[in-house]
Amino acid sequence: MKQLNEDLKMGVFKPVYLLYGEEDYLKETYKERLRQAVLAPEDTMNLTVYQGKGVNIREVISQADTMPFFAERRLILLEDTGLFKGSAAELAEYLPKMPSETIMVFVEAEVDKRGKLYKAVKSCGRAVELGRQDEKTLTAWVLSQVKREKKNVTRQALELFFQKAGNDMVNISNELEKVFCYTYGRNVIDAEDIQEICTVTAENRIFDMIHAMAEKNQRKALDLYYDLLALKEPPMRILFLIARQFNQLYQIKDLAEQGFDSGGISQKAGIAPFIIKRSLRQAQRFEKEVLRQAVEDCVAAEEAVKTGKLGDRLAVEMILVRYSGSGSGERDFQN
Repeated sequence: MKQLNEDLKMGVFKPVYLLYGEEDYLKETYKERLRQAVLAPEDTMNLTVYQGKGVNIREVISQADTMPFFAERRLILLEDTGLFKGSAAELAEYLPKMPSETIMVFVEAEVDKRGKLYKAVKSCGRAVELGRQDEKTLTAWVLSQVKREKKNVTRQALELFFQKAGNDMVNISNELEKVFCYTYGRNVIDAEDIQEICTVTAENRIFDMIHAMAEKNQRKALDLYYDLLALKEPPMRILFLIARQFNQLYQIKDLAEQGFDSGGISQKAGIAPFIIKRSLRQAQRFEKEVLRQAVEDCVAAEEAVKTGKLGDRLAVEMILVRYSGSGSGERDFQN
């Protein structure tokens, strides 16, 4: 990211850029910054955009070979093409020969670093991974947004904000706008404001669901599940998030038993420190073997849905009932 910022600052660009990773906010931000830096705002003649799978590579190459129209550069944006999950050999071989007037920018969620196209971009351009940011970076970013609005935020409000908004920058940005509108005319944002206006993410509802399971509060766990269904969250995504949370708790508990503190666990597991703090308390409520078994049961439930043995909604309900009641860890999804 540092080198990309340097390119933008100096106005000297590589022929090709790949922006990839989980953080959609940063991918969109850097895509727009590159577009604005390479082309004049009104220049649409020299901008070509390809979105989604099924991109015609020969057409892309033809566009790249076309001289810019009354401008210094031509820009080609390719978003969510899936090309980096295959070989795309023809495009990979073309990139080193691309005219110097053309700049190509790829925006992808996932890439295969072993693929020819990724290696070609690394060789003649920049491949920039834009993943989830750590707590320190997110805190500094949020505080800068608060300062820009000429407001202050209490420590308690900031902690509650992250608990509700999570670590996705798109969601954080949306929630901040709501907070700023809600506190219009006031200088200080307090915890009551956050509690009143901020929406809990699906991931945080999953955290609350696991907490309800740990407390054997079956009614609450199921109510949270039905709330997510009402919000149009697909059951299989909910199952994935439950499995991820159980797996995360297993890792945290295992590392804690090895003697790592919260900072060490964060570094080893690649999980934000503010998530570690609350997860440590939750992990203490489960035996490590139960957490491992829960992950396996989630995998088995997914397989049962895919093979038509269970409906997706019922499969999640069975996980919730099992781990919020007695007899946790029994395996009912196997043949």
